[in-house]
Amino acid sequence: MTPKASQGARLDRLWIAFMVITGAPLSAYLSASVFDATVSLSGILCVGLIAIGRREGYLIGLYSSFSYSTLAYGNGLYGEVYLNILFFVPTGVIGYVMWSRHTRQDRTVEMRQLGWTQRFAVTSICIACTVGLGLLLGLNPRQNTPFADATTNVLSVMATFLMMWRYKEQWLLYILLNIVTIAMWFLRFRAGSAAGDLMILMWSLFLLNSLFGYWRWHVGTKGARVANPCVNAEVETCDVA
Repeated sequence: MTPKASQGARLDRLWIAFMVITGAPLSAYLSASVFDATVSLSGILCVGLIAIGRREGYLIGLYSSFSYSTLAYGNGLYGEVYLNILFFVPTGVIGYVMWSRHTRQDRTVEMRQLGWTQRFAVTSICIACTVGLGLLLGLNPRQNTPFADATTNVLSVMATFLMMWRYKEQWLLYILLNIVTIAMWFLRFRAGSAAGDLMILMWSLFLLNSLFGYWRWHVGTKGARVANPCVNAEVETCDVA
């Protein structure tokens, strides 16, 4: 391992330690039960591992999806429930397998980036799907904040696909997703919902992690281009004979 790679691995370990050390005591203090604390801690560890490109994050994410959907159901956020059970659980299994096929010797995944045409397409799809899903969720009289819930659902789905395909732009969507989700849970907290303060804490750490993740994957994609300059952003083929 080169000195630069060794320094990167050390930074990755420090980041995971920071996430756990920061999240554990706050989760324990704010949680109303041991279960609530495990929801927060599993989510924090999951996103931290994904941020440094480790496929083990998918395995921890399976528990996080099941447990988080339980809290969301109790708060009337049915879009979050459907998203976690019907989408995150199966894609967690698929994503783990896909990342396993592109894991390097240092146990981190190979990272890449989208081209500008692909970024425009992703943005257009997100806007159209958010409007449509918001209108659909609004038909449920028990649904709270339908368009905020729709935004988190659509961004989560798109970011998950980008994550499975190893694109760094997932983190731009996660940054926006985390901001919207914090606002959504703040409204539920103001309304007196259970575990609202814990969810605000958890998603605030997710926001911090997504900022770190974008930087980490930006560095990772630059390193990949240096190591293999014939790989272009949109098509992973070599044009050099």
